[in-house]
Amino acid sequence: MAQIIDGKQVSASVKQEVKDEAAKLRDEKGLKVGLAVVIVGNNPASRVYVNNKKKACEAVGFQSFEYALDESTTQEQLLDLVNVLNRDDRVNGILVQLPLPKHIDEKTVIDAISPEKDVDAFHPVNVGRIMIGDYAFLPCTPAGVMRLIASTGTEISGKQCVVIGRSNIVGKPMAMLLLHESGTVTVCHSKTKNLKEICLGADILVVAVGRANFVTGDMVKEGAVVIDVGMNRLDDGKLCGDVEFESAEKKASYITPVPGGVGPMTIAMLMKNTLTAAKQQNGLT
Repeated sequence: MAQIIDGKQVSASVKQEVKDEAAKLRDEKGLKVGLAVVIVGNNPASRVYVNNKKKACEAVGFQSFEYALDESTTQEQLLDLVNVLNRDDRVNGILVQLPLPKHIDEKTVIDAISPEKDVDAFHPVNVGRIMIGDYAFLPCTPAGVMRLIASTGTEISGKQCVVIGRSNIVGKPMAMLLLHESGTVTVCHSKTKNLKEICLGADILVVAVGRANFVTGDMVKEGAVVIDVGMNRLDDGKLCGDVEFESAEKKASYITPVPGGVGPMTIAMLMKNTLTAAKQQNGLT
């Protein structure tokens, strides 16, 4: 039976590190760390995420600036706000909550955020830096996954690592981070053949496909570390991941639950990125 990787516990330790360092910056340098979050429209899930980010800012001692814009906000108006925030010294990190309304082009908005304040690490400059291994911040979910793997004491170097999913937000950067740690990485997706065979070779299996219970226990190698990035809601209202937990738990050495695994890490790593941005902008790294 696998040991459960407790994302709540690991994320609490990350937030405590950030809180301690933010307090030190405030006391010794008079520097207050600030995160601006922009939400456009009334998407209920987005509102929950934004509220959680505000709470996390309060918990670690950051200033939080929220900009809640109407659904009818034009792309130009949103870009104008981003440009104002780029120039605002109180704001160290800028996060525009996705998805945006259909009449606004997400890529144009992400490209407008200053790379130095892009704490989601979605800007092409930051994506490119991740590719070559010379990065300031990492996308929050893959960074959280790396921290969870580290918490198990698992050595990535030389291990067979399989990532299922190739999104720009999780799958691709996840593969690069494992590669930077000298893992041997295979990226799988909807067109991959012999998926079960490939998964059975994985010492570390990261699943991010957005399909409930997609990976079952018979696809998991005995003793593998299994990280489930998925968050799906079943017809009965229950949350589940992309991994069928009960069968996979019997085979894995370590496994993340859903909820309570990768989810809490994403906001914790966002706080860490914002702190890193503040230090860089003030010549403290």
